[in-house]
Amino acid sequence: PLSVTLFCSILVVANGVKDYGVSGWNCDEEVMKRSASVPQSVHSLRFADINVIGAIGDSITTGYGAEAEQIDRSALKMEHRGCGRRHGPGTARHEPVPVSDILKKFNPNLFGFSIFAGAAHVWESSQLNAAVPGAEAVNLTDQAIDLVRRFRNHPDKVDIANDWKLIHIFVGGNDICHYCEHPEEHAPHLFGKRIGEAIQILKDNLPRTIVVITGMLDISVLRDMAEKNANCAVMHRIACSCIHSNYTTEQLRGVCKEYMREEHDLQSSGRFDTSDDFSVVIQPFLEDFNHAPLRPDGLPDISLFAPDCFHFSAFGHAVVGKNLWNNILQPVGEKERNVTLTDLSTPLYCPPKSCPFIRTTKNSADCGKYWTPAA
Repeated sequence: PLSVTLFCSILVVANGVKDYGVSGWNCDEEVMKRSASVPQSVHSLRFADINVIGAIGDSITTGYGAEAEQIDRSALKMEHRGCGRRHGPGTARHEPVPVSDILKKFNPNLFGFSIFAGAAHVWESSQLNAAVPGAEAVNLTDQAIDLVRRFRNHPDKVDIANDWKLIHIFVGGNDICHYCEHPEEHAPHLFGKRIGEAIQILKDNLPRTIVVITGMLDISVLRDMAEKNANCAVMHRIACSCIHSNYTTEQLRGVCKEYMREEHDLQSSGRFDTSDDFSVVIQPFLEDFNHAPLRPDGLPDISLFAPDCFHFSAFGHAVVGKNLWNNILQPVGEKERNVTLTDLSTPLYCPPKSCPFIRTTKNSADCGKYWTPAA
């Protein structure tokens, strides 16, 4: 969406397309400045201090099927890592503003964001988005190693020792979809352990990094959609058999909550807060979202989803991306956990003057302790 991720679109008004709450967005000049000197602490990190962004994760982070039309299921195989622009006569033309473009408003020299549709191994399109469709938590260590390699292979673009970096992680959908058939292999404690191992690789090799994890989505949302939409019911049998398993909705929610707790333990344990140049922050805005997003007529709003009713559409990435950005700006412990994806009136937030830093566990508890001036 920074798609869920950093790499997908937040859409604005264009040719009759609805306003998604970001048109004409700008912030006070003071909060958009870099720090007066390069921050020595991750807890004093302004958005303009970020020079490089990257990502690891699953098909959500690759923009899988994001530009597929509802009737064109073959297009689901396309990885729209930049959630590419849709043009052509007779189409609603969208002018995308990726979240990476929001960061570029703070730092025009930002590097690493995906640009075009393409697979992970195609550098021209993927750049520092090392996510792979179908990935589970167990695959993140390989992706982390790949991401470190990409950093090292481009010293002309990245100063590993001195550049501040933001790495986004979103994973878990494939893990929970396979849990019903193989619960031992996808146990919650293994989910947390595997993500932690990947983050440790990043910590050991990428100093001056903040890791942003989009919290797990409650898979029961998809079951709710399948019960209300026949096409979703058919597609979910292919995309996620667990939705049609004998597990009750409460059981599925319970497992998802355990996955979420494992992610939060990575943040709260202090394991990755042992130095001033690295931290991990969970963005939980989807965690308490446990029912299908509905249209005014009470039916699921499938415009948020690709034709498989599993991945996000370009529009869905836009909405989720906006809410992710807003979550990043909220203090740890005060972050929204249940956003309304169908509420397009939600504005895009600006960093507050009182604490214009990327929120971490430590500066959320005491921002003044980490205060440094802007340039």
